[in-house]
Formats: sequence, C-alpha cells, structure tokens
Amino acid sequence: MSIDKFIDLDELYSPAMALVLTCGLSFSGKSTLAARLAEELGAQITSLDRINDERGLDGGQGIPLEEWATTNRIAHERVARMLADGKHVIVDDTGSPRFVRDAWRADADQAGVPFVLVWVQIDPELQRVRVRSNRRSGLRADVTDAVLAEHAATFEPPTDEGALVVDAERSDDPATSADLAAAIRS
Repeated sequence: MSIDKFIDLDELYSPAMALVLTCGLSFSGKSTLAARLAEELGAQITSLDRINDERGLDGGQGIPLEEWATTNRIAHERVARMLADGKHVIVDDTGSPRFVRDAWRADADQAGVPFVLVWVQIDPELQRVRVRSNRRSGLRADVTDAVLAEHAATFEPPTDEGALVVDAERSDDPATSADLAAAIRS
C-alpha cells in the first residue's frame, strides 16, 4: 500500500493560498519585497501603481480620489479572479487608510483564504535618501514632495492588525522574503 493513500501529497507540497497585502509609505520597498515574496510563494502580484500606469495615470503627481477608487475596483476584480483560479496573490499597495486594508481582508474572507498584512516600515531619513537617489537615477516614476508629505500625514499605520513587520532596510534581503514566505505558509 502506498503512502499517498494516507496523505494527500498535493496538500503537503502546495500550501494553501493566501491574499497578502503590502502596506507602507512610498519608497519603503513594498514592490521589491512583493516581487521577492512572489518568487518564494509562486504568487501573482497585483500592483495598484501598475494599474494606474495602464490607465495613463501618474500616482506620483497625485491622482483624484475617484480615479483611485476605479483603480482599486479594478485591483479587487483581478484579485478575485486570481483567487478563484487557486493562486496566491500579493497586492502591492500602500494599504492606507485602514478601510483599504479592511476591504482586502473582506475579500480574503469571502474567498475563504487567509489574509496576511505585511507592513514595511521606513524611517523618514531613509525615505528621503531613496527619493533623492531615485530622482537622480530615474529608475521609477518620481513622487512629488507634496504627494509624499500628504501620504505621510494621512497614513494610518496598522499597529493593531497583527501585521508582519519588515524594516525597509531589509526589504530587498532574500532572507526577509524567505522568512515571510515561511510565516505565510505556516
């Protein structure tokens, strides 16, 4: 008699899906961490910045609230399809204000999958260093000082939501994404 009659090998080797939401200020390393984590989990990424790009919107210059609402709706539709297809999903977004996180949490509940919040915390000085470096290199779209200041002033940190916390200094560290993946699988 083979062991697979007693153990579902598919369940053993393919962990349950999860909906993972990154949360944090601009330039904290959320997108970098999301990409590494997606490799670890075999997950799909839904990036609200990319959706804005597809729609011809430049988030770094400020986007009207109604346009953000449309981008958010598109993201929720895409994630629902991915979860229905049985995929791990990582939502790459600032995850603020809290009602944004609550909506993703509700989507996870509706899909019957765990919701995992990953908060990438960045020191204001490191954020300034990264913004200046990006402005010199142009590797990603710029975010104006006014947009950065507004976001910092209105950001609602997930201090009481059981978030997995990552220091922005470690957002590009392979060990960080491996540790997060292990936590998500457990």
